[in-house]
Amino acid sequence: MTVTVERGGRVTGKQDRSFHPRRARDSYALFLLPGALAFLAVVIVPFLMNTGVSLTDWQGVGSPEWAGLANYRELLDDAEFWESFRHSLFMIVAMAALPTAVGLVLAAALFDYVGKHFGSRTAAVLRACFYLPQVLPIAVAGIVWSWILAPDDGSLNELLQAVGLGSWRQDWLGDPDLALYSVMGVMVWVQLGFPLVVFMAGLQRVDPQLYEAAELDGAGWWRRFAHITLPQIRPEIHVVLTWCTIAALKVFGAVYVLTKGGPGGATNVPSYFSFATFFEKTQVGYGAAISTVLTVIILALFLVGLRLQTRAQDAEEGLRT
Repeated sequence: MTVTVERGGRVTGKQDRSFHPRRARDSYALFLLPGALAFLAVVIVPFLMNTGVSLTDWQGVGSPEWAGLANYRELLDDAEFWESFRHSLFMIVAMAALPTAVGLVLAAALFDYVGKHFGSRTAAVLRACFYLPQVLPIAVAGIVWSWILAPDDGSLNELLQAVGLGSWRQDWLGDPDLALYSVMGVMVWVQLGFPLVVFMAGLQRVDPQLYEAAELDGAGWWRRFAHITLPQIRPEIHVVLTWCTIAALKVFGAVYVLTKGGPGGATNVPSYFSFATFFEKTQVGYGAAISTVLTVIILALFLVGLRLQTRAQDAEEGLRT
């Protein structure tokens, strides 16, 4: 209770409304409640329902029959299932490893070279051009690339023919030995813009005096990149690798539009394998088991990435103190 003196000499009492931590936490919880309810309805409940279906033998109609862990035991011996995960490793290379490496170099070049010599507007235009594939719907991008890679009158084969390299013409999406690498090339093009934008944003917080001091000491561009850029944007690298690896594991749209898992399963990935098993083969319980395993793997990968990032940040803060 606080005491105040009003005009006229009258003494009154007012309640002390000082900051209370518990009251603040309760008010924050009210703002989190809508998001928590949406997460529960959109993520948790469907996942639990899918897990329940994975424990049944069901064709999508009629009453499901309880199967226990039979679908998961079948997965362990399913060569097609493990082959689809092997293809996911290639997708991780195409959607995480290569875009991160190339995006790092491009971001540093745009920020440290193009921005200085040609102006920030030029760097921003080039950044937008690289990011454009991320804005395009994957169905549109897939259809365009299917025209480019068409075996008979595709733009790529026509270009090879026009420059005298007609012997290099290929059925890029129809050859089992080339289809996966063709899809990987498309996904590198699609994914490159995301790491580039994140890294350029991260470079904004790097002290410019570090680059100026290194340049005065005679350090070339590559030395500045290796000793300043990479260490300074390490948190962004962790985020991009984790995010892009998860995107690679659950990639579906590009495979569906370009190849539908073919030819002969050469581009089959777990998400498309689950879709085909669920809807085309009507093995609903088995398809749900594939989805459940994929979700658990993605969740575990996310937690590991988060833990590694937190540990790296703690170690960096410990070195500073």
